[in-house]
Amino acid sequence: MGGKNLERKPEFLFKNKLYYNPVEFAMDRIGGTWKMPILWRLKDKTLRYGELKKDMPRITHKMLTSQLRELEEEGFISRKVYPVVPPKVEYTITKRGKRAITIVETIRNYGISLMKEFGVEQAAPAKKK
Repeated sequence: MGGKNLERKPEFLFKNKLYYNPVEFAMDRIGGTWKMPILWRLKDKTLRYGELKKDMPRITHKMLTSQLRELEEEGFISRKVYPVVPPKVEYTITKRGKRAITIVETIRNYGISLMKEFGVEQAAPAKKK
């Protein structure tokens, strides 16, 4: 091929899952419907579980709990539990999570641009219950 040395990125295993490229690996960490919106809401402040749920009314309690757990296990957020009744739990973005915010912002801006190109109107915010 004209002397060009094309670098081939080999596939790799992580937690018994086969990945074909670094983009797939990154998206598996922060992709999906809810992880980026959770990180986005935590980018500037610490929030309690109820505050996150109230700000994202369409997410179920089960899904919010699982997404927070995954983000915490992978080091994108930290969770602090206070020994009070009723339980008080706060979530804060970590350094790893803050590094992801630049990517989230780029994807968000790209999404807004695509919405305009496709003539998609932004939906009104869901009514808070």
